Amino acid sequence: MKNMLTLAALTLAAASVAQAAPSSKSTAALLAADKSCNGLPTHAEFKEALQAAQKKNNAGLGLNMWGAVVNRAGVVCAVAFTGDTWGDQWPASRIIAAQKASTSNNFSLPKLAMATANLYSIAQPGGFAFGIQEANPVVPERVYAGPSAYWGQVNDPMVGERVGGLNVFGGGLPLYNAKGELLGALGTSGDSSCADHIISWRTRSTLKLDYVPAGLGPNGVDQIAFSGPWSQPVCGDLKAHEEVVNSLPRTRK
Repeated sequence: MKNMLTLAALTLAAASVAQAAPSSKSTAALLAADKSCNGLPTHAEFKEALQAAQKKNNAGLGLNMWGAVVNRAGVVCAVAFTGDTWGDQWPASRIIAAQKASTSNNFSLPKLAMATANLYSIAQPGGFAFGIQEANPVVPERVYAGPSAYWGQVNDPMVGERVGGLNVFGGGLPLYNAKGELLGALGTSGDSSCADHIISWRTRSTLKLDYVPAGLGPNGVDQIAFSGPWSQPVCGDLKAHEEVVNSLPRTRK
């Protein structure tokens, strides 16, 4: 009798554990959901918007750009460049663009957008977030994987991966759809950080993913500022930069 009770107890315990633990199928489904890019631009859509933005007056050097999009889970959904080949823009900026997208996504909330440009001042010595840029390094084996011929293409090795990284100057912006849902973020790199922000802003506007609820920059959104507690240094002539920033499309409501 005692052995039967023990066996029954063990059986109930095993059943309880089995019920509490997620099955391999449900885990796979959750992982697949994390990689969903629903509502975000395709590679072709993102590349077209990025190229159009790069051609405008962005108060920078006019250099070719890298861009990356991540979903809300931080998984890369698209990587693109504006030049003819991957070597037409700074190779290092491919990873930096993904860092900026990851950073903006990680520090934005459904009701508060955070541009990477707004993080600069608080991350400096004496700022309350000093050292934050060292807190989340990229995963080297993911950002440097695959042949370079795939970089910036639909099958870029970063696509489908969480690459991490944290960057605190202009170029990263969160993405909100018309329902106000935070879908992820985009990042660009390849010019001055001020121009990067401006190009990201134009790209986001073209994609109609700029229904920004609120932000810590000028006009109560996630716009770049060149003075104040949520600012970054200007990348040249202040007046010229302010004129370009003030001419940018307004965020949607």
